[in-house]
This record gives sequence, C-alpha cells and structure tokens, in this order.
Amino acid sequence: MSHGEAVEGEVSLGHVVRDGLWDSNVVLVQLLGMCPTMAVTSSATNGLGMGLATMAVLIVANAVIASLRHWVSPTVRIPIFIVLIAGMVTLVDLALNAWLHDLYKVLGIYIALIVANCAVLGRAEAFASRQPVLASAVDGAAMGFGFTLALTVMGGIREVFGSGTLFANAHLLLGSHFAFLEMKLLPESANTLFMILPPGGFLVLGFLIAGRRRLEAWRGSQNAALAVPHGAH
Repeated sequence: MSHGEAVEGEVSLGHVVRDGLWDSNVVLVQLLGMCPTMAVTSSATNGLGMGLATMAVLIVANAVIASLRHWVSPTVRIPIFIVLIAGMVTLVDLALNAWLHDLYKVLGIYIALIVANCAVLGRAEAFASRQPVLASAVDGAAMGFGFTLALTVMGGIREVFGSGTLFANAHLLLGSHFAFLEMKLLPESANTLFMILPPGGFLVLGFLIAGRRRLEAWRGSQNAALAVPHGAH
C-alpha cells in the first residue's frame, strides 16, 4: 500500500498507522485539504480543533463505509459515501456549535467544508470500501492524526512568529484544565503579521514539506550505507 492505495485483503495495522502519520500524510505528502490547512492554521489551537473534528469524521466514516461495503452497489457508491460523510459532518458541526461555540465561531464554514475535503472521500474510496471495519477505523484515526499533527505544527509556527503566543485560547477547545498550555513567547514588537496571513501559511507549509523530504532523503542514504557492508558478504 503506497500513497493511499489499498486493495482488498489483509493489511498490516502497523503499516496503516505509519502510512497515515508519515508515508502518506494528508497535508505533507498528498497535499489534500489545502483550504482548511491555509485558512485555520493561524494558531495552534485552531489547527488542533480543525484536525480533531476531521479525525472524528474520518474514523466514523471509514468504519461505517467499511461495514456497508458489501451492500453498496459500485455504481452508486460515491453519492452514498458523500451522503454518509455529510451526515457525520453535520453531527460534528452541531456538536461544536453546542459545546464549543467560541471555537465554532472561529472555524466557521470550514467545519461544513469537511464534506468537500478530498482526504475524507479519498479514504472512503481507496481504503474503507475495500477493507474490514477495524483496519478502516485505524486508517481513519491514523490519517486524521497525521492531518491534526500537520495542522497543529503549522498553526504553532505561524502563531509564535505572527502573534507571539502558543496555544492561545486553548481552554476554549480543551477545557479550563488546559489553560496552562497558553503561552506568551515573544513581545508584540517582534510579531510578524505576514505569518498569520495566507502567504505565511504557504511559506510554512513549503518549509515543512521540504524538511520532510530532506529527512526522508537522509534516512534513505543512511539505510543504503548500512546495506553496503551487509551485501558485500
């Protein structure tokens, strides 16, 4: 399985997790969900909230679609998948509005746009429609966590340099017990407005993608160097 592809049959859950977190990361490798990635990562808290909402949809959607895969006709599977995903996104949207209203006001329309996130429908089509429920749920959790991690890191970097804070208003998302996460790291005079504007999002994303690729290249060279003496015997 590579870059999101899956075939019917037994899969390794460890490989599924690695695929979602690193090898086929939604943001850093597949470059999906760019609209929320650019729009809501002006702070680490916003990125974390959007990522967790998307992860919840991914887990439930994958599990439901995997459980129904034998009863869904291939000719109408895409419309059915979209209807199911839309229903789950609606539940998440209502839940955020009811219990995390301040965060809901920040994320706004981007919660509803999870329906249009290619990562969600892509996992339904490429994986959940061909694999059992457990593997599909794990895939949804791994892809969702990888997405959440990327958004949180992006939001953290942009927030620190753009606002001088980190995890501002974290208590709105995680509760009052997590207020200790809210930190002021830089004085206002050091803030760079550019970083919390859309161009700053593209700049940070570019550096993260480049960093990941550089790390993969280094790991490849290290593995090749280790394999040479072994092959010489």
